[in-house]
Amino acid sequence: MRAMIELQLKPTIYTYESCQEFVNELKIGQGDLIVTNEYIYEPNFGDMNLPCAVIFQEKYGMGEPSDEMAEAMYRDMPKDVTRIIGIGGGTIMDLCKLFSLRHVSPILDLFDGKKPIEKGKELILIPTTCGTGSEVTNVSVMALISRNTKKGIADDAMYADKAVLITQLLKTLPFKVFATSSIDALVHAVESALSPHSTPSFRLFSYHAIDLILHGYMEMREKGLEARGPLMKNFLLASNWAGIAFSTPGCAAVHAMSYPFGAKYHVPHGESNYVIFIGVMNCYMSIKSDGEIARLNAFIAEILGCDVDHVYEELENLLNTILPKKALHEYGVTEEDLAEFADSVMKNQGRLMSHNFVELDYDKVYSIYKALY
Repeated sequence: MRAMIELQLKPTIYTYESCQEFVNELKIGQGDLIVTNEYIYEPNFGDMNLPCAVIFQEKYGMGEPSDEMAEAMYRDMPKDVTRIIGIGGGTIMDLCKLFSLRHVSPILDLFDGKKPIEKGKELILIPTTCGTGSEVTNVSVMALISRNTKKGIADDAMYADKAVLITQLLKTLPFKVFATSSIDALVHAVESALSPHSTPSFRLFSYHAIDLILHGYMEMREKGLEARGPLMKNFLLASNWAGIAFSTPGCAAVHAMSYPFGAKYHVPHGESNYVIFIGVMNCYMSIKSDGEIARLNAFIAEILGCDVDHVYEELENLLNTILPKKALHEYGVTEEDLAEFADSVMKNQGRLMSHNFVELDYDKVYSIYKALY
């Protein structure tokens, strides 16, 4: 039997209160490339007159990252840079992981395993949302436009060398982005806690992340959504811990099932996860209600102050105060889509489905979509 990885912490994690402290300490300059969004760069770095190259992702398309967007950005990148600095949400970080490799284009060859995945440049990742945890994972997910799906690759060459948490960058986060990204972090923590590839050490991070996120949401429910301001550092940490939690144990069916739906109907990643989340948990419970899921449910019920039998109901009530949940048909999904989605999950998402709490076949996946329709 192969030895299980008890805990793996790859990037060194740094925290700064301000962007200026970060720039001074890392001596940003010639040979560096910052990949970010203009609305992040201008207010936080614009007046520093940094002597490095800068690329704004939104000039190459909006929304989540795709192979076509990545190819276009790579063509315009200066090729002599030695450090890639990604400042943004999951889109930016997924792109920068690819840009730090020795062989980048054609990107489809990377996803098909036809090109070796080897690190070519130092990689520094700085999150500006409190959700993806991508700064501490080795996964890059792209929409593969010609194939109408999303796919991820995971390789140790794509770990950042430094993950940097800067509280200042979360001050201007729009509420919808906060909501979808923090729910994404919650799903990371829950899926990794239930993964058969998790360990007591990884679960420490899962459970602490769940605790911080749910207590933050409860404070916002009580005091109003604007109460999130002073809690942003907690959400940033929780997102980071959730990223560590799933870095080896992986995410599972919630992510796998959200991909074809999110890709086809252009639903933000955290929101598409939330639509699927409770459906997967109910399905797991119908198959196996003891073991780690019983421990997890008791832990969440204690935080929410409810009976464990009503834990998903109460959890959904709380999450609905942050982001109202919609049924699949409200996004335009048709009944015909459900079979197509289930088929896509079984064909394309084996990497994620291998981390499920219990095994799910095509019929179970289809039945979850049907229940959420």
